Amino acid sequence: MIVVSGVTGRLGMKAARDALRAGGSALDAVEAGIRQVELNAQDHSVGLGGYPNILGEVQLDAGIMDGSNRAVGAVAALRGFAHPISVARQVMIRLPHVFLVGAGAERFAAEIAAERSDLLTPEAKQAWLDRLNQYAGVRPEELPTHPDLVTLVWRALNERQRGGTIDFLALDAAGNLCAGVSTSGCAWKYPGRVGDSPICGAGYYADNRGGAAACTGVGEVAIRAGTARTVSLLLQLGYSVAEAGARAMQDLALPGAGRGSIDLLVLDPQGHAAGFATDPGQFLVITPEMDEPEERERVTVSAPPNSREYE
Repeated sequence: MIVVSGVTGRLGMKAARDALRAGGSALDAVEAGIRQVELNAQDHSVGLGGYPNILGEVQLDAGIMDGSNRAVGAVAALRGFAHPISVARQVMIRLPHVFLVGAGAERFAAEIAAERSDLLTPEAKQAWLDRLNQYAGVRPEELPTHPDLVTLVWRALNERQRGGTIDFLALDAAGNLCAGVSTSGCAWKYPGRVGDSPICGAGYYADNRGGAAACTGVGEVAIRAGTARTVSLLLQLGYSVAEAGARAMQDLALPGAGRGSIDLLVLDPQGHAAGFATDPGQFLVITPEMDEPEERERVTVSAPPNSREYE
């Protein structure tokens, strides 16, 4: 049994471990871990305190996948609810669908009595106001009728404030895998933008036959490459976690992808874990026997050539 997460998942690692200790499933562990991070107002890429879109609205995305049967639940552009990962899991359980967005996702969350939350914190709101003033050159009251949000988004986007997100992978006592991701998306995005986080096969994938993977970073790149599914398929074909992760990262050198910064986590059915990134970094691992999560180095893969960063 094992749980794997990015370093921003530290707050949720013990909750995920405790779920496994109590005999819970990999799904239980992933949901428990991510829920803790979604409440961390200091993490501006996930849940409460997440940076808003260009209109000042916090829109959340999440997805979760069961490796035992490849069942999926996902939500996108969800506003006003504290735990999109739990709403996503309930989509998997309660509906004949796998993916809800926008108003439909919000109606479903209300129907199941999901916990509500005012997601825009004063700190995140001030950062949005400062960005509008400095780079977009507009006042908030002008936004509802502004004729060119496209240009404003390009002005406001900040490469260093894109990505983030929280991803968890878990392997339980029954040998079942799970992958889950939750995010508020890139800061100052166009309203309704959806990255890879809720998209099965792009931002996350779990299959007991091969393995599980999850991505954080510039979601548009992982969507185009189908990164998480690529990893799982390579594992199923017999590649090691190191080989599968490296090959998937190399596949991210896409024309017109910009900098394409991606972090990747990989876990196979034997409990072998690895992390990869386009910049140096770490990831976390915890097992039921461990009191604290262990920090491990990611394998660094160079960013694609001719990269472009926003100011």
